[in-house]
Amino acid sequence: MKNTYCGLRTFFVLWSTQSLSQLGSEMTVFALTLWLYERTGSALGTALLSICSYGPYVLMSVFAGALCDRWDKKRTMLVCDGLAACCSAAVLVLLRLDALRPGHLYVLNAVAGLMNTVQSPASDVAMTLITPREQYQRASGLRSLSGSLVTLAHPVLASALFAFAGMEGVIYVDLATFAVAALVLALFVRILTPEPDGTGGGSLLSDTRAGLAWLGCNRLILTLILFMAGVNFVASAFDAALPAYVLSSPNGGEGALGLVSSCAGLATLAGSLLATVLPPPKNRVRAIWWTMLFSLCTENFILAFAGTPVWWCLAQLVGWSVVPVMNANMDVILRSAIPPGMQGRVYACRNTLQFFTIPLGLFAGGFLTDKVCLPLTADPDGSLARLFGAGGNPGPALTMFALGVLGAAVCAGFRRRLGRAAE
Repeated sequence: MKNTYCGLRTFFVLWSTQSLSQLGSEMTVFALTLWLYERTGSALGTALLSICSYGPYVLMSVFAGALCDRWDKKRTMLVCDGLAACCSAAVLVLLRLDALRPGHLYVLNAVAGLMNTVQSPASDVAMTLITPREQYQRASGLRSLSGSLVTLAHPVLASALFAFAGMEGVIYVDLATFAVAALVLALFVRILTPEPDGTGGGSLLSDTRAGLAWLGCNRLILTLILFMAGVNFVASAFDAALPAYVLSSPNGGEGALGLVSSCAGLATLAGSLLATVLPPPKNRVRAIWWTMLFSLCTENFILAFAGTPVWWCLAQLVGWSVVPVMNANMDVILRSAIPPGMQGRVYACRNTLQFFTIPLGLFAGGFLTDKVCLPLTADPDGSLARLFGAGGNPGPALTMFALGVLGAAVCAGFRRRLGRAAE
């Protein structure tokens, strides 16, 4: 066991404390979703929280990577996390003044998203710099494991704390976890500066072009990123529809949403443990494609016709169980192929290309649910309402069915392209 995790001491310190801070942040996001849905009752209005967070992330990521490669990674992470924590503190102040409105949340989420735009590539590069190359897959599996634990724990903890101490209690926990992570990073973690690769040091625009040029010369990586962009569109549309699906059902509610969301974390926890111990697959690209086809189709189609929380939880367990396997293989491909001195720029370009579909998908999922599927199923005696009304929420259920069809189409459309790029 000692040899298995040799050289990962610094990784463990940074990984564990950053994961703790992530837990606090996700608890706040979940509680804000409950708070906002109580006041608007709109899937699209709730989805706007995530849209405002991802908008700056997508628009500015391509430039943030060039800045990340120039700046000290540790200081960048501390400053960005600190400013994001200030956004949570601002929400707390507005709550105490009884002045918090949805518009405030949208603006503060946009600011926090902008901070994450720079922090994310800095964190990715930092993890590479403190991890031995032979430990990349194990470290990736552990990061996926912590993400799964956060996904499992934050809905339950946030729901309980929200009911017991309100929104303010959730934010206090968020700020406390940030303080722990920031102190450990500042005092106990040393991150070396990568060797220059000779491609940086020019203007911001030229450094940004260097990241895009690297992707343009590596067709497999670019095709994988575009494939994941399609997957993210479907997945984010699902995320926009899920709260309305559960909260609007006679069998649902806040507790049910917390339980269903936690099942996704339980599934990814199991999948992360599997990804940590599995031997490398013969074909990582094929493993990524098959896991995404399985995930997008099974979960959406089960939810389309499910009527009880038991089936909703089963759908989450099935659909999310293979996602960590995809993440681990994608992570190894990227870290092995991209030179460390280029990773900030390339990861940032990846973020823009791979994640620009997330705000689009969030908007599409909310719009499809509120403006298309709910009107189509408004007549309880109509054929669509009878077909998708097992859980008493035929509108969101119809959205899930449409997303299952779209997910299958995305995977089918990229199958040959990925095969040719991998040759």
